[in-house]
Amino acid sequence: MLSVIRVHLPSEIPIVGCELTPYVLVRRPDKNSATDDVPESAPLEGYFLRYRWYRVQSDKKVTICSVHPTEQATLQCVFCSKRRSLVPKSYHCTPKCFTDAWQHHRTLHERAAAEKTPNEDDDLGRNNSAPGALAGSLSGSMSNLNIANNGPAPFYPSNITQKNGGETLVEVGACKTYTPIADDIGHVLKFECVVANAETKQIMGHPSTILTSRVIPAPSPSPRKLVPVNGVDVMGHLDQDGRIQSAGSFTVLSYNILSDTSASSDLYSYCPPWALSWPYRRQNLLREIVGYRADVVCLQEVQSDHFHEIFAPELEKHGYQALYKRKTNEVLSGSTSAIDGCATFFRRDRFSHVKKYDVEFNKAAQSLTDALVPQAQKRAALNRLVKDNIALIVVLEAKFGNQPTDPSGKRQLICVANTHVNVQQDLKDVKLWQVHTLLKGLEKIAASADIPMLVCGDFNTTPGSAPHTLLVMGKVDPSHPDLAVDPLNILRPHTKLTHQLPLVSAYSSFVRNGMGVGLEQHRRRIDLNTNEPLFTNCTRDFIGTHDYIFYTADTLMVESLLELLDEDGLRKDTALPSPEWSSNHIALLAEFRCMPRTRRC
Repeated sequence: MLSVIRVHLPSEIPIVGCELTPYVLVRRPDKNSATDDVPESAPLEGYFLRYRWYRVQSDKKVTICSVHPTEQATLQCVFCSKRRSLVPKSYHCTPKCFTDAWQHHRTLHERAAAEKTPNEDDDLGRNNSAPGALAGSLSGSMSNLNIANNGPAPFYPSNITQKNGGETLVEVGACKTYTPIADDIGHVLKFECVVANAETKQIMGHPSTILTSRVIPAPSPSPRKLVPVNGVDVMGHLDQDGRIQSAGSFTVLSYNILSDTSASSDLYSYCPPWALSWPYRRQNLLREIVGYRADVVCLQEVQSDHFHEIFAPELEKHGYQALYKRKTNEVLSGSTSAIDGCATFFRRDRFSHVKKYDVEFNKAAQSLTDALVPQAQKRAALNRLVKDNIALIVVLEAKFGNQPTDPSGKRQLICVANTHVNVQQDLKDVKLWQVHTLLKGLEKIAASADIPMLVCGDFNTTPGSAPHTLLVMGKVDPSHPDLAVDPLNILRPHTKLTHQLPLVSAYSSFVRNGMGVGLEQHRRRIDLNTNEPLFTNCTRDFIGTHDYIFYTADTLMVESLLELLDEDGLRKDTALPSPEWSSNHIALLAEFRCMPRTRRC
């Protein structure tokens, strides 16, 4: 007869919107153990597994700390309690929690004061909302706290009358999996699994059960804003999603999402295990990516199985078409489904697909060694060059409804390259060779069609390095220190390290376009020596810029940029990834406009 051996959850901390899938081990009638489901629709020798999820409700009020969502709150910021949009951010578990988070928390006050609307509580303008008042001592700000039990009614949850010995079980699900909802916040969930007779529906024996910890809300970071950088107010319109879009412009997102196979607890021990788990990160990443509503989305470190099972079908629901190139697996081992790659998505109402080019640097390495490396050194050369990195190039045709018609009648095209360059920092020659190889391929496309180009991705190289210099300057000085690393002589002669594409980094527009109205605070997050962000990657052991969006400056201009993040705000969670941001990289997004010329997108 069928029986349940044991059940458990990969994570005992349930999060709103994050699917819970219990592990259920059963003993089948043939005495073999298995984790296969036995649903009522396909019973096994007359028996099936019946599942139930319950919300355990009591009359105890529970409030969740906004910084440490696994902890119960004991303090509430008075200022935030009077601002409806800030109530979820108002709770803290201890005075130390509040003081540690103050630098970040203060910015919430400043933004709220600046955005105060007439129907908000007038006390907001007279209390601590003004930035000058907020600049006072932290100890003074501690007076803005209430003890949660004595202050305003907690945001989560409402009262529940005790029943049946102190608790009420409310059935919330009858499937093996369950996704917590907002009504579950602050409550424990109970999972029940029991064998049942397929004919009589009677349960056989005692149910196996699990109690979770209290359900917590999904942490929600403050939305990042799109900042105009061209100094001109452009008349925009609302698209069908309610998004403001300038006439004839389009947005491009580039984001290394950190593959699940790379998100090890050893590397990111500072991130809570529940926030590092793939079910949580998947949900958080999708919410973030969809929220940007970019016209073109370039993602790196997308596992093959995750692309086909999650990202492609989910983004298709939001109007995107998906293209993918998996890394080659000559070096990488294990299941090919877990190997990551680059995924490019575009909105079907804004673009149509024209052509796709797959760039495999392994193939280029083979050709290079066949042509230049002596036979005796080929194996060593291939061991150094073959790293499985790839690039995905797509040519798209714009179909902007409000775009002026090209007087020449030519198709309006753009070319988007999406790449992930080798990560090993000691292989400077390999990084530069990969970037040069990609640029030469793009030059061939540019020669065949005078076409605006975007080059996006994680280049695993910092501003000022040889690959970055080649990209933005079109050449590398022979005296550049990176060129000293070239054991295979693949970079010689150095005069060949050139290209003719007029590439510019999009985020340099924060500096190149002058101060502009309101741009000063954003310039503080730019390295003025390189005109690049201070960081796009922030872990406990490294902070710096590896991610870029480059564009051809003779065909495109930057209209606006997604604001960069502040390091102090991230350090409250030590580093990335964190409960709020689910990758070790940050997303970059730029809005572009086609420049008027005979041939343009």
